[in-house]
Amino acid sequence: MKSCRAWDLKDGDAQKMSGVADASFDFVHSSHCLEHLRDPREVLGHWLRILKWGGHLICVVPDEDLYEQGVFPSTFNADHKHTFTVHKRKSWSPVSINLLDLLAGLEPEARVLKIELLTYRYRLAAHPEKRIDQTMTPVGECAIEFVVQRVG
Repeated sequence: MKSCRAWDLKDGDAQKMSGVADASFDFVHSSHCLEHLRDPREVLGHWLRILKWGGHLICVVPDEDLYEQGVFPSTFNADHKHTFTVHKRKSWSPVSINLLDLLAGLEPEARVLKIELLTYRYRLAAHPEKRIDQTMTPVGECAIEFVVQRVG
């Protein structure tokens, strides 16, 4: 890797990635951004658009059960617009997005390489009434990572 470009609010709207040339990046990495954007389907389309053919999108989002813990709007981050699950028939969240459904909609432009629930050192609460944001501790990971490759 010869260079890496960070993108934050000051750089513009991550929803559309305006001003970023098509097929200009080998990879896009997003950690805990997608849940803040208004239309994740549109976002993924633009993130794929700026990837070179064969490039990878690596994305991390909070798991709705482990992070939000059954409450929306989010107790721990008021800016969350969506919750995410790998897949469930029915969610408690009114804004839940099943990643299997979302990612299937990327075909034929992309193929899914990985979906993984990240729970390293997450501690299931002994007392569910004591909800805490474990991401604010040094040990609680509660996210979903997915990797797709631009192929279309």
